[in-house]
Amino acid sequence: MAEKIIRIGTRDSELALWQAHTVEKKLNDLGYKTEIIAVKSQGDIILDKPLYELGITGIFTKTLDIAMINGQVDIAVHSMKDVPTALPIGIVQAAVLERANTLDILVHKGNLDFLNGEGTIATGSLRRQAQWLNKYPAHKVVDLRGNVNTRMQKLKDSEWSGAVFAAAGLERINLKPSNYINLDWMIPAPAQGAMVIVAMANDDFCRDAVSELNDIETEVCTHIERQFLKTLEGGCTAPIGALAVFEEDEIIFDGVLFSLDGKEKIEVNKRVPLQDWKKLGFFSAKEILDNGGISLMENIRKDLKK
Repeated sequence: MAEKIIRIGTRDSELALWQAHTVEKKLNDLGYKTEIIAVKSQGDIILDKPLYELGITGIFTKTLDIAMINGQVDIAVHSMKDVPTALPIGIVQAAVLERANTLDILVHKGNLDFLNGEGTIATGSLRRQAQWLNKYPAHKVVDLRGNVNTRMQKLKDSEWSGAVFAAAGLERINLKPSNYINLDWMIPAPAQGAMVIVAMANDDFCRDAVSELNDIETEVCTHIERQFLKTLEGGCTAPIGALAVFEEDEIIFDGVLFSLDGKEKIEVNKRVPLQDWKKLGFFSAKEILDNGGISLMENIRKDLKK
């Protein structure tokens, strides 16, 4: 094996570093030499603006993309749900790791009475906001930004009733408290709970090394979810949830598009033979667009511009 050291690029939040170290250990176990290089992203630096105002697509991945293109790092590890559906020219998806918990959870203050009355819930995600307001129209949703640790601290210091988190992120760094409930009615973000490794298209050594970490089932499911997202979005951020799961020789897919206030909801539920996976996300999204999704997406674009 060549003696090349694989330089792993990552953001410098605790969760991002956990992900990078996980990949490092897997590569070391295969006999590869590695080095971790941490970089700060704009998404971590600018905390006073909602994500969609920053032109959300790629805000957490851009810094690492540039570092890769400039040759400062060889591969980058991301939470897959943060990665734009179109990668920069020259960068390719090299592996998707086995998926963790896909659920969203509500971390609360120990008293759930507010679920039957009025409450304030914090989240920086349009998808979570819309689904929460759809189920609890009397509640107020406030913006919450920052890495997982920052958000947990902000919740602690606030008067809010609770905040919504991805279970996987909290579990990975042992931050999941006892006062939480699983939101099994909330459809997760496309690729939630999955980690992706990207590499330069022309770097055969790193692509070959990393390909050994790929989990085919997770790759297929996240492909379906991201294809659904890409077909719906057309470059605009919107409240979109998607989840594909294997069940024996079939794939079950749930996809949903909401209005920002959660009042409108268009969903699709599919169960298809395994071999029909390649265009499942595309056809599911087309179905939503044909059922009122086109005008709903137009309204979302207008609302976000206000």
